[in-house]
Amino acid sequence: MKYDAILVVSFGGPEGMEEVMPFLDNVLRGKGVPEARKLEVAHHYELFGGVSPINAQNRELVAHLENALPDAGVDLPVLLANRNTPPYIPEVMRECMDRGYRKVLVYITSGFSCYSGCRQYRENLMNAQSDLGEGAPQFDKIRVFFNHPLFIETVSDKVGEALALLPDEQRSEARVVFTAHSIPMAMANTSAYTEQLGEAARLVAERLELGAWDLVYQSRSGPPQVPWLEPDICDHLDALKEQGVPAVVVSPLGFVSDHMEVLFDLDLEARDHAAKLGMGYVRASTPGNDPRMIEMIVELIRERALDLPDRRAIGRLPPKHDVCPVNCCPAIKRPVAAPAG
Repeated sequence: MKYDAILVVSFGGPEGMEEVMPFLDNVLRGKGVPEARKLEVAHHYELFGGVSPINAQNRELVAHLENALPDAGVDLPVLLANRNTPPYIPEVMRECMDRGYRKVLVYITSGFSCYSGCRQYRENLMNAQSDLGEGAPQFDKIRVFFNHPLFIETVSDKVGEALALLPDEQRSEARVVFTAHSIPMAMANTSAYTEQLGEAARLVAERLELGAWDLVYQSRSGPPQVPWLEPDICDHLDALKEQGVPAVVVSPLGFVSDHMEVLFDLDLEARDHAAKLGMGYVRASTPGNDPRMIEMIVELIRERALDLPDRRAIGRLPPKHDVCPVNCCPAIKRPVAAPAG
């Protein structure tokens, strides 16, 4: 086996009110975000007791992988590392070094390519390597999975389940609206983010035989003078109301699991906005730790760990590269606020 361990790398999130401000300080450090905006986001967490679901879901993911991998021929330890909350990436890389792990395979909990969703994590890992010096573990990153058939199948079924919750009189004319975290246009223009989101949404719509669907964005956090991806979900609900659309099913396509942006921006803010407009509203579940997602991750791990030649993908775009080019998803020069999961 060419790897010594599997490393699940994610954004992290607070698990109590006392952790919220330190978490936000980590997320927003050096990005010039006003204190008022930080306090506003802190209030979002306060509404949920200061707890983001992401850590618990990732711990559950690690447990699932530990159970599934040996039967798949990859009997390796699985560790969790976060960017913004314990266990931090540098600490876990130090633990890997202390355990004698020379090479680790990294699964990043993001299905789409952009600086904040991929390259920044690789930079975090490389910075940890640099700090550790000689003998630091080397790492490979698993490819993004936006067009993997098991991801598309899982999302499709979640959308179908949500559609079934609408009243009969609304379902036939309801619109499926896919959402993803907005990012600055400067970041989007140097990555395949929007192309991959559009393809994933198209594949889900094709599987469900949807007559109409939309891709919109949410949770922007930058200053208003900086262009970010649009339209915003709430603005789009206004437009759909004007078109006479009676109800929507919102699928958080860009989120693998429930983050605070899903809980607050969709389950509270967008839902309340739809209610004010008199529109039916159902939010589709995120894929989370659906058994098919575990199966997909195990398959992606086996691809790299066992050097299997098959790289499954569906649709118009090929499987994403195993090794990121040097110029892949570069950072933008202007500092921006990163997603707060």
